[in-house]
Amino acid sequence: MIITDKLTLHSNGKRVTYHNITKDVKRILETSGIQNGLCVIQSPHTTCSVIFEEFVHDFDFNGDEYLQVDLNRILDQIIPRELSENTNYRYPGQKHVDFLMGMNDPNYPADPGTILNGDAHIRASFFGASESLIIKEGALQIGTVGSIYFIDFDQNRERDRTCHIMIMGE
Repeated sequence: MIITDKLTLHSNGKRVTYHNITKDVKRILETSGIQNGLCVIQSPHTTCSVIFEEFVHDFDFNGDEYLQVDLNRILDQIIPRELSENTNYRYPGQKHVDFLMGMNDPNYPADPGTILNGDAHIRASFFGASESLIIKEGALQIGTVGSIYFIDFDQNRERDRTCHIMIMGE
């Protein structure tokens, strides 16, 4: 049997957005009735990632878990924010800007500043777009503190993001 579902997640557009989607994925698994198989969680967005990490009980003033704060700090050092077209990033090139500005797609506003996100693309490439988790006896095999996070690394605009879930098994 194969079950598909999706989550709509809102990104704040001001900093990296982390969504702990563990409860949502567990709920989808429970309603699927699948006892043994595989669960794939995937982002269709090139500036977003899905990761498996420990849930941390300590939060900073933004509501981010300490591991997330630490991860952001390290990433800021090796992949700095792209705040203007005169940075170390070659992305986006003029042909890409022209393409995006001519799309007439509400997901891509005609504002070149919103696509100064080469840093988000690189960060997402490091972590990948999906996680695959084993299902055994109706439970995700993620241990006691393991959690699933959907991350939007794009810090240029507020918007809704989609997360796809596919559960396969018996």
